[in-house]
Amino acid sequence: MSRLTRPTERTLRSVLRQYDAGEPLSCEPVAQGLLNRGYRLATTRGRFFLKEHLDGDPADPEALARIERQHDATARLGALGLPVVPTVPSPQGRTVVVAGERCYALHPWIEGRHRHGCELSAAQSRRLGTLLGEVHTRLAQVIPARPGPHGATHESAEPEATYGLIDELLARVRARRRRDSFDALAEHRLLERRTLLRRYAHRRPPAVPDPFTGWVHGDFHPLNLLYRVTDGRSDGEEAPVAILDWDRLGVQPRAEEAVRGAAIFFVRPDGTLDLRRCRAYARAYRRSVDATEEELGAAVHRVWWERLNDFWMLRWHYQLRDVRADPQFPASAALVVWWSEWYEDVLAAFCE
Repeated sequence: MSRLTRPTERTLRSVLRQYDAGEPLSCEPVAQGLLNRGYRLATTRGRFFLKEHLDGDPADPEALARIERQHDATARLGALGLPVVPTVPSPQGRTVVVAGERCYALHPWIEGRHRHGCELSAAQSRRLGTLLGEVHTRLAQVIPARPGPHGATHESAEPEATYGLIDELLARVRARRRRDSFDALAEHRLLERRTLLRRYAHRRPPAVPDPFTGWVHGDFHPLNLLYRVTDGRSDGEEAPVAILDWDRLGVQPRAEEAVRGAAIFFVRPDGTLDLRRCRAYARAYRRSVDATEEELGAAVHRVWWERLNDFWMLRWHYQLRDVRADPQFPASAALVVWWSEWYEDVLAAFCE
């Protein structure tokens, strides 16, 4: 089944029967997003969001249990007042069901829209930073701490390995018989990135434990946040009503998620960051989690280095022949160059 193909009628009825959610009336693919399959579903008992968990192996009980642990964590966050979308449990209390050899979860349909960070006011940017800080703080409360030493060591990308990847991707670009504008841009950016890596290789982050490691959402960006005007808001501004897709819930340095999120929310089409909104967001985040300038500064440096060595969009395009991320590539590739040139300004926006 292709990514945007509806489940078969038989599969859909099997899923709804297990949830006791009525008979299907309509099922439309939700086209946004890169890593999940989702469907807007109407039944005789209401409107739902049906999610197919691509990372769930129906034959592996532990895989199903892991997804249900994610659902349990988000339910606990919801009980603490965070805007999450609950799961619809089956009559037996399960939140994941198997049908057609695939794993599904059912959620109530939440009305809202996605907002790019550059559409947000200063106040909304601050609320976004506060929200992510609350996610990190509350996750630490609802998920038991893992045993072991406090903090985790994360190896940073090795430039020599990146040079090899650049060479492989360049060979694929140059081997194409009919090159287009994307190929030309890809070649330009690959050559440019190799030059930047040689210039900044001495600034590779050291492999040291991060004392601020904790549970994070794992994929905090505009397509995983829904906005709408909520009851009781006197200013009429839209507010977050749902944080979506907790599939990458895991343990990471928490401030890195704050920096990664900002680099997606607040990047302009020309590949520059809206530093005014970044600063409002980062200040609110730091207050929310009581983070230090040292923590944010180290995170800025690690995420910058990560971006300098990262080519996932080109790997999708040339290795997997998957073009869904292509529209993001121009701004993302330009951002790395701009960030390297204006590194101190970016650092100040997150730390001052």
